[in-house]
Amino acid sequence: MVAKQDDEEEVNYERTGEIYKDLVTLLREKSAIFSENMSKQKVRVNEGQQKEKDQPDETPRKREDATLRKASTASRRSALESSRINLGKKQMTKRLEPSLNWKSTIDAKGKRSSVRDTQGGKHGGRLEKPRPSILPGIAQFRKSVQKVEDIISDSASESEEDEEPSERRKEANADLPSEYWQIQKLVKYLKRGNQTATVIALCSMKDFKLAQETCQLAIRNVGGLEVLINLLETDEVKCQIGSLQILKEISHNPQIRRNIVELGGLPVMVNILDSPFKCLKCLAAETIANVAKFRRARQAVRRHGGITKLVALLDHEQNATEPAYSSLYETEDVELARCGALALWSCSKSNGNKEAIRKTGGIHLLAQLLKTSHENMLIPVVGTLQECASEENCRAAIKAERIIENLVKNLNSENEQLQEHCAMAIYQCAEDEETRHLMRQHGGLKPLASLLSETDNKERLAAVTGAIWKCSISKENATKFRKYKAIETLVGLLTDQPEEVLVNVVGALGECCQEQENRVIIRKCGGIQPLVKLLVGTNQALLVNVTKAVGACAVEPESMMIIDSLDGVRLLWSLLKNPHPEVKASAAWALCPCIQNAKDAGEMVRSFIGGLELVVSLLKSDNKEVLASVCAAITNIAKDQENLAIITDYGVVPLLSKIANTTNDKLRQHLAEAISRCCMWGRNREAFGEHRAVGLLVRYLKSNDTNVHRTTAQALYQLSEDADNCITMHENGAVK
Repeated sequence: MVAKQDDEEEVNYERTGEIYKDLVTLLREKSAIFSENMSKQKVRVNEGQQKEKDQPDETPRKREDATLRKASTASRRSALESSRINLGKKQMTKRLEPSLNWKSTIDAKGKRSSVRDTQGGKHGGRLEKPRPSILPGIAQFRKSVQKVEDIISDSASESEEDEEPSERRKEANADLPSEYWQIQKLVKYLKRGNQTATVIALCSMKDFKLAQETCQLAIRNVGGLEVLINLLETDEVKCQIGSLQILKEISHNPQIRRNIVELGGLPVMVNILDSPFKCLKCLAAETIANVAKFRRARQAVRRHGGITKLVALLDHEQNATEPAYSSLYETEDVELARCGALALWSCSKSNGNKEAIRKTGGIHLLAQLLKTSHENMLIPVVGTLQECASEENCRAAIKAERIIENLVKNLNSENEQLQEHCAMAIYQCAEDEETRHLMRQHGGLKPLASLLSETDNKERLAAVTGAIWKCSISKENATKFRKYKAIETLVGLLTDQPEEVLVNVVGALGECCQEQENRVIIRKCGGIQPLVKLLVGTNQALLVNVTKAVGACAVEPESMMIIDSLDGVRLLWSLLKNPHPEVKASAAWALCPCIQNAKDAGEMVRSFIGGLELVVSLLKSDNKEVLASVCAAITNIAKDQENLAIITDYGVVPLLSKIANTTNDKLRQHLAEAISRCCMWGRNREAFGEHRAVGLLVRYLKSNDTNVHRTTAQALYQLSEDADNCITMHENGAVK
């Protein structure tokens, strides 16, 4: 304190009062209430410091905390001062501490897009906000302490959600190549430069290895995607071309594809398809082909009219007899059609797009392009046709275009990818009987059989075996495959192959087994053992095909002996517990020939504990195929009187009667036969009448299926031995 002397008008520099280190010390000495409150605040500040220990950069903070603990032993007053000073230092250090994240924020504009920069004040505001005053007085001091506590609390929550991932990114970024930062600088030029600078930046960016994920993420993280998409909406063709060239390369990245869709890039690309510049349309179509790899992107293309515009790119007049046809691929029109086919190939993985392609005449144009000879054109064309062929309406359109001959021709190509897609297209189309006939007529079965021996390319092998499977549905084709030694090759593929191949191989063998000569070949080649081993798998499609193949082999008594010795019947019976109805039905169908051809079938069936009860319980299923197959199995089980007595006790009569009210002819046929067999025990005839099954059976006679008539007549014959049933038959018009 200083005092002024009035008489001498001079300043007295002698101290007239006590000197205090700071305002807090002064207030603490002068006010007991303030001293008490400060003691309470000390505890609160120390708790905040304890929370900060869990934050990143723990090493420097632990060092400061150690210093704080040493200083606190001096005195109560100095401990409080040290706590506040260190707390302030930590907050300032946290704000000003340099890191890679801070550097990228300053140099690369936040390492975020320009859209997210507007939110920087919410998360990054601590870098710019002035430090709150700690010693403004009692009232302000209490507020400042509360603010400090809030800062500590916010910091803890943010570190769990934001800052910890940032630190992990920082460690990863420490090893990033220089190209990462160079690309981010180029994006800055794209944002700020004029037209010339933009073109130069695009050309420079294109020189980087954009196929590398580091370069792709560098563009995305600094907001480059928004800039590139915005450039597509300019009138400068050079900028549009450069932008599309970059987007085409980086859109192979799944995350970037999604970012492009979220930023509205697809509608802009679809609009470019109307451009008079063919190179622009090619680039736009190729980029769409890369982006449309997921459902939302494909829907966006269709919603904005992209399918119609892409189909229009295929409309290229061509004539295979012209002399210039050999150089057709080099023309811009053919390249444009190729790019359009690429985009349609990606889009055709959605059912809605397949229908849109058909309605806009795309099938016809694709069939015309299939006549070209250049493989780069044919691969996307066949790929699109292959995808579309999975829809029935599209298959009809494809069949009308008569493309099987061209598919067979391309099966003989040296290009493995083209062979694969041709085989897949045949696989999809061969559901139709006429297509299977055309495959045989145009000599398509022999190249399929020859490709079986080339097993290195598993994708192509899966496609070829699938085509053979579907073509084998026709018995004439199965005979041809036997002539081409395909069955022996298929048996050899039953081991050491991926499930995609096994499903098709077993499916093909199941169809070929319908002929007796082929069943003998499979048995002699040792095919039954690997088939039975596959019964323990979990793949639903594979189990369906394996059970069918084993059941077909069981028709041969010699094969049945092998199946029984390998415990194959028990494995089939256990599949009746499978949760998938298709597997249950296929297993039940396979059990029928096993029971028919087993030496002691009755005893074998009874040896499966709980087996008969399981079969009867399946009559409660809602699946028609399961019901039909179980009825067929019951027909064979009921041939043994003891087994018939057991299933009667399990309530087979009321369950069969309950499902008699059906219009499904396949179920009617096997149900009537099962009822006919079950009538041969005890008073089951009367029981069927009591459960009102007789009148329902009479209605079966109105069916157009002769097999239903045959089995129904057998059932009514057995039921007619009860007088009451005869009356019921007469009342329902059985005799007319």
